[in-house]
Amino acid sequence: MYESKKPYFYGTGRRKHSVARVRVYEGTGKITINGRDIDDYFGLETLKLIVRQPFGVTDTNGKYDIVCTVAGGGVTGQAGAIRHGLSRALLQANDEYRALLKKEGFLTRDPRMKERKKYGLKAARRAPQFSKR
Repeated sequence: MYESKKPYFYGTGRRKHSVARVRVYEGTGKITINGRDIDDYFGLETLKLIVRQPFGVTDTNGKYDIVCTVAGGGVTGQAGAIRHGLSRALLQANDEYRALLKKEGFLTRDPRMKERKKYGLKAARRAPQFSKR
């Protein structure tokens, strides 16, 4: 794969319960997620599009290779976490991308989380069915 001596830019991305560790290398645009190609990892085109969005905004398509490890959450959360980590890594590569990425909202962590279940309830807010008798 990639030898440890090769220089790279690093970014950590998070969304919901997903955490992505993204390394960006100089290259041809190959994206590897958990040792698999992006086409193997994500089935939906929309998820692949989400991951590639920072490249489109910064006009760096085909200039960098991505190697990332992502864990936790579902596929949508993982795609969002990769996008967040990629945006942070691209900032290390060139600080002039900050205005473009910030305008699109890629540098902001999406804080929405699943609400926790409370005791005495069936779900976060769902109460047991009321019975008069």
